Amino acid sequence: MSRENILIKTSWISTIGNAILSASKIIIGLFTGSLAVIGDGIDSATDVLISIVMIFTARVMNRPPSKKYVFGYEKAEGIATKILSLVIFYAGMQMLISSIQNIFSDEMKEIPSAIAIYVTIFSIIGKLLLASYQYKQGKKIDSSMLTANAINMRNDVIISAGVLLGLLFTFLLKLPILDSITGLIISLFIIKSSISIFMDSNVELMDGVKDVNVYNKIFEAVEKVPGASNPHRVRSRMIGNRYIITLDIEVNPHITITQAHEIAGAVEKSIEDSIDNVYDILVHVEPAGECQTDEKFGVNKGMV
Repeated sequence: MSRENILIKTSWISTIGNAILSASKIIIGLFTGSLAVIGDGIDSATDVLISIVMIFTARVMNRPPSKKYVFGYEKAEGIATKILSLVIFYAGMQMLISSIQNIFSDEMKEIPSAIAIYVTIFSIIGKLLLASYQYKQGKKIDSSMLTANAINMRNDVIISAGVLLGLLFTFLLKLPILDSITGLIISLFIIKSSISIFMDSNVELMDGVKDVNVYNKIFEAVEKVPGASNPHRVRSRMIGNRYIITLDIEVNPHITITQAHEIAGAVEKSIEDSIDNVYDILVHVEPAGECQTDEKFGVNKGMV
């Protein structure tokens, strides 16, 4: 099964699962009068929206390269991840405002019905299964979008556990305001999660790499190739889950163009054998001794 098909399948499973959980929590929350359960249901509703965005994004990523987008459409995943973080942030802020308003409201607060506890337990079990499946699939195809959503759903498990704890204390202490306080704490957790996902998605969109150790692997790969020396101005960025690598090497200035080309090809092969998920490699060959020391871009050996 292709990477895009796995993305679509996983997203559909997430959509259906979260839709069931969201509907049950919102309905039960309204019926029982629990703000925390309603907030938990709204959070699950954002997961449904997230999954729909993921399905659309997977189809965009599957398009072949065009004259306008010669590297293809896989960076749509990074854009989608950024959008998801904003959706999550909005849901967290809405819940934060509602919780604060409820805490300081003069209206008489009622203790939620006991059925809210059961729907929350059901939610915890369902979210655990969905998060585990999504994380496993995300790591399988190295998808930042699936992994981010899995982390979001893992946070949902913590949120639901907080809701459950708040409900239990509400019933034991007979203090309905604890339900609103629980909702406030949950909203802060959602906001923190959204900021984390937003910052993480910046790396790909700004042509960075999450694991800078990739440069050490590149230098080690070049050292294995006879005739190649002084790898410098090494640049690596990511398209989706794959690396685009550009670097300069030095060769004996007295060899033929054909020999230099063969060395460059060997360097490419060595890097591909050392690093998974390589999209493209460009090796620029220079005569030994003519390396510029004041180059602005790229990484040189010893910098990482």
